[in-house]
Amino acid sequence: METFEWIILLLLGAALLATLARRLGAPYPTFLAIGGACLAFLPQTPEWTLDPHLALTLFVAPVLLDAAYDTSLRDLRDNWVPVANLVVVAVGVTTVAVAFVARWLVPDLPWAAAIALGAILAPPDAAAATAIVRQVKLPHRLMKILEGESLLNDASALLIYRLAVIAMVSGGFAFSGIGPAFLMSVLGSVAVGVGFAFVFPYLIALFDDAPTSLIVQFATTFGVWIFAEYVGLSGILTIVCYAMTMARRGGSRMPARLRIPVYAVWETVVFVLNAFAFVLIGMQLRPIWDRLDMALRYQYSITALAILVTVIIVRFAWVMTYNSAVRLKIRRYGFHPPRPMARPTVRGGLVISWAGMRGIVTLAAAFALPEHLADGTPFPHRDLILFTAFCVVFGTLVIQGLTLKPLIRWMNLRDGDPVGQEVKWARTEAYRAAIDEIRDDGDMQAKLLCKEYSAVVELSEVSPLQSGSGELPGNTLRRRAIAAARRKMEELRLDGAIGDDAYHLLEEEFDWAELSAGAARA
Repeated sequence: METFEWIILLLLGAALLATLARRLGAPYPTFLAIGGACLAFLPQTPEWTLDPHLALTLFVAPVLLDAAYDTSLRDLRDNWVPVANLVVVAVGVTTVAVAFVARWLVPDLPWAAAIALGAILAPPDAAAATAIVRQVKLPHRLMKILEGESLLNDASALLIYRLAVIAMVSGGFAFSGIGPAFLMSVLGSVAVGVGFAFVFPYLIALFDDAPTSLIVQFATTFGVWIFAEYVGLSGILTIVCYAMTMARRGGSRMPARLRIPVYAVWETVVFVLNAFAFVLIGMQLRPIWDRLDMALRYQYSITALAILVTVIIVRFAWVMTYNSAVRLKIRRYGFHPPRPMARPTVRGGLVISWAGMRGIVTLAAAFALPEHLADGTPFPHRDLILFTAFCVVFGTLVIQGLTLKPLIRWMNLRDGDPVGQEVKWARTEAYRAAIDEIRDDGDMQAKLLCKEYSAVVELSEVSPLQSGSGELPGNTLRRRAIAAARRKMEELRLDGAIGDDAYHLLEEEFDWAELSAGAARA
C-alpha cells in the first residue's frame, strides 16, 4: 500500500511541477529534475530499484518512437549535413572530451568506463529543447535541426556506449572487429526496423477500438526493441527506422476516432516515463550520497561540475566552429537550399549551441550500467557515473533550460513562417479536392457543404497568413457557437428537461465539433 501511495503522490507532484513549468514558460523536464534532486535528500523516501537491463527498454523505447513518428523525413533530408555533423561529430567529440576529463580527475577510472560516461552524456534531449522552442516560434530550419539531432544522436551515442560497456564487462574486445560489427549493427537495425513497419500495421489494423489498439501498439513497440537487442542490433536505431516508416505507411490507416485518444495516451505515457526516470535516479542518489565521506563528496561534486562545464563548452566550440565554416562557404559559393529556409547565422549557431540540455536518455543509459563485471567484481565507479549523469542533466536543464527562451527572444530570429505558408496553400488545395468530390451530388446536403467549403477556400486565399497555427477561417465563431450550445445543454439538464443519457450523447457530439473547430490549439 505504501508503494501505491508514493506512486500517486509522485504522479501528482509531477503534474503540479509540469503545470508550474508551463505557467513560467520553462521546459517541464527542468522542474522534474529539480523534483528528482529534492527526492534524493528527503527523509523517508522509498528505495526503489529497477533492473538495469530494463531501464533503456522501459524509458527510451516509447519516448523515441513518439519522437520518431512525428519527424519530417523531408526536413531531415533538407538539413542532413548539420544534423549529421551534430549526430556523428559532436557526439564523438563530446564523448572523447568527457572521457579525458574524467580520466584526468579520476586516474583509476578505466578508459572503457570513461568512454561509457562520455557516451552517456553526449546526446541532448528532444523533450527539453522542443518544449522551449515551440513557445517562442524558433525558425523552422533550426527547429528541424534540433529535432533531427535529438532523434538520431541517441543512436550514435548509445552504439558507442554499448561497445564501451561490452569492453568493460568482458575485459576487452578486438578493435579489428569493431568496424564490421558497427556496420552490421547499423544495416541490420535499419533493415529490421523497416521490415517490422511493413508487417505490424496489418496486425494493429485488426483492432478497431482504442484500448486494445493501444495495448497492441505498446506491445509491438517493446517487441521491436527487445527483438533488436536479442539479436545483437541497436534497439535505438531499429525503433527510429520502425517509427519513421510506420508514420508513412500505417498513420493514414488509423481512423480519427482512434487517432485522437491514441495520440493523447502516447503523450501522457511520455510524460509519465520522464517523471519516473527523474524519480528513480533521484532515489538512487541518496544511498550513494550517504555512503560517501566528506572527501569523496567533494571529489564527486568537483568531478560532476568539471564534466558539466566540459559538456557545455565542447558543444559551444564545435557548433560555432561548424557555423563559421558554413557561413564562409555561403559567402563564397552562395546559399542554394532545396526550398526556402533561413540562412545560417551567428545567432542561430548560438541558439543551437545553448540548446544542449540532457534528459531521459542520459538518465536511462546511466541507470542501465551493469552493477557487476563478468568476473563478479563491481562495475568501477558506477556510483560516480550515476551521480555525474544526474548532475549534468540537472545542470543543463536548469542553466540552459531556464535561459534558452530569453536567449531566443533576445536574438529575435525570424524566418517568414514556411510552415504557415505550406498550411495555407495545402488547405486551399485540399478543400478544392473536397468540393470536386461532392459537386455533382444534387441533394441539399451536398450544396450546403460545397458552399461551406468554397467559403473556406475563398477566406484562405484572401486572408493573411495566420502564423502557421492551422486555424481555419471561422473557427473562432464556431467555438463561440458551440460554447453557447453547451451552456444551453447544461441549463436543460439542470432543469430536468433532459436526462444524463441524453446529456452525455450531446456532450460527445459537441466534443467532436469543438475539436473540429480547432479547440486543441485554442
